[in-house]
Amino acid sequence: MSQQPPAMPTHLRGALDLSALKRPAGQPGPQGQTGQAGQPGQPGPAGQPSAQGAPAGSWVLDNASQGDLQQLVQLSSRVPVLVHLAAPSNPASQQIDDLVAPAVDARGGQLILARVDAEADPQVLQVFGLAAGPAVVAVLAGQPIPVLNQAVPADQLEQLLDELLAAAAQNGVSGTVPPLAPARDYGQGAGGSVGNDAPAAPALPPLHQEAQDALEAGQYEAAKDAYRRALAENPADAEAKVGLSRAGLFARTADMDSNAVRERGATEPDEVQAQIDVADLDVLGGHVEDAFNRLVRFIAGHPGQERNTAREHLVDLYTVVGDQDPRTSASRKALAMALF
Repeated sequence: MSQQPPAMPTHLRGALDLSALKRPAGQPGPQGQTGQAGQPGQPGPAGQPSAQGAPAGSWVLDNASQGDLQQLVQLSSRVPVLVHLAAPSNPASQQIDDLVAPAVDARGGQLILARVDAEADPQVLQVFGLAAGPAVVAVLAGQPIPVLNQAVPADQLEQLLDELLAAAAQNGVSGTVPPLAPARDYGQGAGGSVGNDAPAAPALPPLHQEAQDALEAGQYEAAKDAYRRALAENPADAEAKVGLSRAGLFARTADMDSNAVRERGATEPDEVQAQIDVADLDVLGGHVEDAFNRLVRFIAGHPGQERNTAREHLVDLYTVVGDQDPRTSASRKALAMALF
């Protein structure tokens, strides 16, 4: 029986410290180019335009070196970088590759995926505060965000990537980059590449597409309005309900000063809005358990209307994270104990 993937930590805060990862002089960067100080390696032939005018290549780097990782973390100020800390001995690692690689390439340069063999180079795990792989961590403007440590349904992955890109845009990271590797052929499944005849993703319902376009443009109130109209047409539209909660989270946090919010949360532990604001930031940053625990503690210690306000907000955050997420299930049990 294969070993289960390790649980993702919730303590990944602050910029990555890559000082221990020193690349020898002249070691090639991505796509075989030697990067200069502070700049990622430039794409080689894969970055040349195809006959149709679009770059012919891939945004997935297999077997990325420590030097590549340093450069890609710098590149995370332009686009989010997903780092797969792979464990080749664990079948879950290949499942993650098969799931995430085509999804990244389908975004056409909005994201990069780098695969690092964490069994061969366990020092990389220490940088991310992990004991073992496989795991996928997003790096956004140098900040690490836990993403997943096992394969998930394709639609759930797409939601995760949508949220990541929306959070990136909110933080001024909304560029695109040219391909960093030759084109891959997903047409035959694992390890293969996306062929030209790969089926297109199904179209979203019109109001969902309107909401998605608004999210990508940073127009969160417009996105909320579109989801509300979708729910008015079909109150059982579960995806619209989730979308509305997520758009609400983006809208609430769009203009927050994170330092000020966290300071207020620390100095005003009995102020419900102060605790809600910190919880929002934690969920947005991937620190889901921290957010849930904060509000459960508040609910346990504060009767009356403030308790109800915190409870309603916590339930909304459950919708953001997903009812099937084990962290949501665990927190619901803790909430029941706090209430009764």
